Amino acid sequence: MEPPPRTTAIAAAVYALVAFSVAGTVAAGGGEQPLSRIAIHRATVAPLPGAFINASPALLGVQGKDREWVTLKYSNPKPSKDDWIGVFSPANFNDSICPSENQWVEPPLLCTAPIKFQFANYTNPDYGKTGKGFLRLQLINQREDFSFALFSGGLSNPKLIARSKSVTFINPKAPVYPRLAQGKSWNEMTVTWTSGYGTNEATPFVKWGIQGQIQILSPAGTLTFSRNTMCGPPARTVGWRDPGFIHTSFLKDLWPNFMYTYQIGHRLLNGSIVWGHQNSFKAPPYPGEDSLQRVVIFGDMGKEVCKRYRRYFFSCLTIKLELELFDRAEADGSNVFNDFEPGSLNTTNQLIKDLKNIDMVMHIGDITYASGYLSQWDQFTAQVEPIASTVPYMVGSGNHERDWPGSGSFYGSLDSGGECGVPAQNMFYVPAENREQFWYSMDYGMFRFCIANTEYDWRPGTEQYKFIEHCLSSVDRQKQPWLIFLAHRVLGYSSATFYADEGTTEEPMGRESLQSLWQKYKVDIAMYGHVHGYERTCPVYENVCVAKGSDHYTGAFTATTHIVVGGGGASLAEYTAVRARWSHAQDRDFGFGKLTAFNHTTLLFEYKRSRDGSVHDSFTISRDYRDILACGIDNCPATTLAT
Repeated sequence: MEPPPRTTAIAAAVYALVAFSVAGTVAAGGGEQPLSRIAIHRATVAPLPGAFINASPALLGVQGKDREWVTLKYSNPKPSKDDWIGVFSPANFNDSICPSENQWVEPPLLCTAPIKFQFANYTNPDYGKTGKGFLRLQLINQREDFSFALFSGGLSNPKLIARSKSVTFINPKAPVYPRLAQGKSWNEMTVTWTSGYGTNEATPFVKWGIQGQIQILSPAGTLTFSRNTMCGPPARTVGWRDPGFIHTSFLKDLWPNFMYTYQIGHRLLNGSIVWGHQNSFKAPPYPGEDSLQRVVIFGDMGKEVCKRYRRYFFSCLTIKLELELFDRAEADGSNVFNDFEPGSLNTTNQLIKDLKNIDMVMHIGDITYASGYLSQWDQFTAQVEPIASTVPYMVGSGNHERDWPGSGSFYGSLDSGGECGVPAQNMFYVPAENREQFWYSMDYGMFRFCIANTEYDWRPGTEQYKFIEHCLSSVDRQKQPWLIFLAHRVLGYSSATFYADEGTTEEPMGRESLQSLWQKYKVDIAMYGHVHGYERTCPVYENVCVAKGSDHYTGAFTATTHIVVGGGGASLAEYTAVRARWSHAQDRDFGFGKLTAFNHTTLLFEYKRSRDGSVHDSFTISRDYRDILACGIDNCPATTLAT
């Protein structure tokens, strides 16, 4: 299967250039996609006598589980500290599925990146001497079978020396990982899930109803996307993996605050039904309803921590599955995670622990950090399933979902890894008029949320600017007093060093374009991701604190408080040594924000650290409706003394 000698060097150079460019850009944005470190395009098949890798059990999901443990036993008669194991899905990963990008470059020998990898000596300190290893990994149902490959040569020059037999779930096509989102109206909930069933094989639906009462059936629509909809590599090449089918059902005319149960399913052509797991949710409150309402907000979580560790060159993709191994290993004294901070998983686990006190989650961009490796979208939806199947999981668009040169994004970076927004638009539902644009408004009880898309132009005169002004101006503040602006990139204020290096504290033309709107319509809080950490300003307008930073604000609106909550899990950012006057609180740690509306007159914001859920910063706003009406700086119309 060797390509002609003349094209081999060209192919290697082209693939290496793309891999380097994508990895470099991603790293600059806060964390390298670890799969990009594998030079899979350079892989060769070099079977080694005596080398083997075995996986058991061969059949998974017998008891209806979507996650199962697999035990690996392997051996290499010529072991090296650079040997590694790749998990491939589909199990057949040879060049028969490799498309040729152009006439000058031959397809590589292996064109599919593994969905996970780990070094052979990771839990086997004697591997370098014995060449024998043992590893337990967890797989999720991803619509295809799996195989495990043992490589020598490290990540930069991989040589396939042994390969296992395939492992598969009993029903790879089963419906999995339901995720809720609020629909376009307050009393509508959408359920989105993934399966291997196309509409020519089965009919998707949801069985649902008020808890304990008669259940009804609602149909679901089915979408998918192809390799050709990707804008570039690696999403279009080594990172491509068939996404299966994405189904969405709309559960309408909900009774406010009632508990509902639901179950996703598919009716096969023979009349039998394949069911997913049963779940439940609480219907949203009526807009303006005076009740306890709690919303968690953060950005930049991803599905793993990407903190580098020089000694082991650790694969952050395996933290989720190895963390469970770590939990098991504590009993025998192992503490291999002393040098790691699994931020993403800590955030996820804290939300799961406190789920009974959360009504909605808003993940404002940089969702998975898949960066062109599409298998990671399944991994992420599996990770957040306990949350997303129970409360609405609303998302925004970030640079790692959308940006790609020449694709219409406002920024021309390589951060999406060639995805150019397609997986994000399909995997999660948002109540946008145009899901490609990804900006939308949402009412939840006493809240009005205006979610912008910073990967499209927001400046005056643009379509998005008109949307933002309409969202802010159309809310009835007597019924919905809490007006919140959300975006991924920082359009307000940040002390991040990567902004300071450019001589600024924001995205170019950010607050200059929007601060007049925030002030005019009295936006209480503007929240952002992108900067991986936490920062809160005083109520600030035109770079000046209109009021001192405080833990409690009362009376008339003065100016918008800007908060960065980008510490969901990706590698932490640095802050400038000198604090600006408007910077009231900072924390260089993983965490998330939580808004609690107690009633029409009291709002609480809390910043919680992911490691233990402790509150590290908080403030309250207390005021009456007359305080919202009161005039302030640049937010009252002209008046006259005429009677």
